Amino acid sequence: MAEEARRSAVMDALLSAAASAGVPVRTVPRSVLDQKGVGTHQGVVAFVVPPPELGERALRTFAFEPDATVVALDGVTDPHNLGACARSAEAAGVALLIVRERRAAPVTATAVKTSAGALLHLPMARVPNLVRALEHLRARGFDVVGLDASGQDLREANAEGPIVLVVGDEGGGLSRLVRERCDRLVAIPMFGRTASLNASAALSVGLFCHAIGTKQPKPAGTMPTDAGVAQSGSASDL
Repeated sequence: MAEEARRSAVMDALLSAAASAGVPVRTVPRSVLDQKGVGTHQGVVAFVVPPPELGERALRTFAFEPDATVVALDGVTDPHNLGACARSAEAAGVALLIVRERRAAPVTATAVKTSAGALLHLPMARVPNLVRALEHLRARGFDVVGLDASGQDLREANAEGPIVLVVGDEGGGLSRLVRERCDRLVAIPMFGRTASLNASAALSVGLFCHAIGTKQPKPAGTMPTDAGVAQSGSASDL
């Protein structure tokens, strides 16, 4: 923690949580934190060990719920996008995030910060062959759905059972082989002059309007009015 950091209720709660968890806290000049390569911060930097990434073999034994949703990222190389996708996926209750070994963003401090900590909770598998991983999940009963501009309007498509939602990179979208392995393609209707959404925004729409939005409705009145909104002092502000 920076010596110059302002004390507040949020900071006191953070220090209390660290003490309760047995996490040591050091106070250092802000310049020391600036040198850690974490970019813009508010005076607190946490050093964590990310959970181990799963491999392709782990997909054979990974325990899924009957109506599980899995997200697969096809060529998303920007750590900010990886973090934002992980944040949306974890918030939607996704069971597993799958990324490629090559041409894929690594889990960096930037990715973890952008994910608001979701990358520390969401299981992630990094596979050498995404097509093979999708085929394995299909064999386990998953419906492989790709987000693609050529697909069916997602508002007209129904989601049933376990689903793998596949999102491509912002430049080229889904790769040809991945697109061909999808059971179906769905598209996000665009009504403005902007031709497309970035990967994380598209994933959020795909998740909440299709993959989980049509198969896991939440009872009315069970969610607080500020749910889903980053509050001042939340993990997204650190």
